Formats: sequence, C-alpha cells, structure tokens
Amino acid sequence: MPAALAERIAELAATSPIPVDVLELDRNLGLGPALDVGLAACRHDVVARMDADDISLPHRFAVQMPLVEAGADLVGSGLLEFGEGADDVVGRRIPPTDPDVIRARSRFADPFNHPTVVYRRELVQAVGGYGDFALMEDYLLWAKMIAAGARVANVAEPLVLYRVGAGAYRRRGGLAQLRTEWGLQRRLRRLGFTTRTQWARNVAVRGGYRLVPEGVRRLAYRRFVAPYGERGRASLPPR
Repeated sequence: MPAALAERIAELAATSPIPVDVLELDRNLGLGPALDVGLAACRHDVVARMDADDISLPHRFAVQMPLVEAGADLVGSGLLEFGEGADDVVGRRIPPTDPDVIRARSRFADPFNHPTVVYRRELVQAVGGYGDFALMEDYLLWAKMIAAGARVANVAEPLVLYRVGAGAYRRRGGLAQLRTEWGLQRRLRRLGFTTRTQWARNVAVRGGYRLVPEGVRRLAYRRFVAPYGERGRASLPPR
C-alpha cells in the first residue's frame, strides 16, 4: 500500500467518532476472500456492506435496522448512481420490496443492490461466506442465503449514492463477464437454486447480454434498469 494512502487511512481511523479496525492483507486475495477476512474480524453480528467510494445517506441505518430487528436476515435498499460528483445523479435503481418477489427474481437476476445491504453475519458465514468468485460474489452469496431460508427485505427508498465510472458499462460485458456468467449459472444449478428451464433461460438471456456491444448495453441499462429522468440537484435526497 502506498505510504500516503496508508497515512490517510490511519488518520481517518484515528479521528473516527466510532471505533475502526483497519485490516491490511499481505497480498491481494480478491474481493470475496477479503470480505470474508473482514467478516471474521467483525465485532457484531449485523454487518453493513458498502463500497469505499460510495456514500451512505445519514438515515440509512435508521431505515434498515428496524427491519433486521423485526427478523430479516438480509436487507437492501434503492440507490442513486452518480458520476462526477454526488450531485451528478445519472441513474436510480429500485429493487423489488415484496419478499416473495425478491425470492422469485433471485432465480433470474440479482434482487439486491449490493452496496446497500445489511445482513446477519452468522447466516453469511453459515452458508460459506463470499468465497472466491470474482465479479459476481455478491449475487452468489444472496442465492446461497435465500436457498438456506434467509428472511429477505428491500426498501425502495434510495439510501446509498453509488459511484459509476467511465468503465462501468464496459465491465458488464465481454468474454470475461461471459465466462463468469456461465460459471455463476453452473453454481446456481448445482445448488438446486434454479430449475433446468431457468438455467437455460439465464444462459441464453444473461449470457447473450454480455456479448451485446457496449453502446447498446448502456442504452438498455439506462432505459430499463436505472432510469432517472432529468439530471440535477432537485431530485437528490437530503444528506
């Protein structure tokens, strides 16, 4: 780790109003294994997931924690995608909120926005944690949890601002993503999470999407997955 970055992280940890433990790995294990190391070091059973360059709105946990306290094992929320800065909102991703719909959708697509989830660490570790499955470790984990009987919930309200860089659409396609997609579908089928018909549909539809030209993927994503309308500050939630 560069010295300047290490110093900045140490400064943030030292000045944080809440206790912070910094775990530095000897080598790059990949995202999934690194998350498992972090989970093992957590002091509490309820864990919140967020990427380093995202922004949680101040009331995020005031909305999600009551659902966990009411019995949910895995709780997500909506999110707003932003570009150059937090006020440059370019997309809105609203997940399904009915538990039955969440479980049904999970056979065909990820029903959670991964940077928004709050979950029970005990159940995550009971199903084997994230494991080493680069690019789609979150989706695979949700599937394992749902297969194990996890109680699921989503909040439609965007509670996290999610940064999307210039390469976001490129990373969703290509041969590497196609191979990962095929691997994911094999895992879901082996788990008994999908039927043979669902597996075939996913291989064709989800696999085919990975081979669509980047410009078409961008257009489809903005039109059907994360439409936002007019960009600007007026619709941005208070922070």
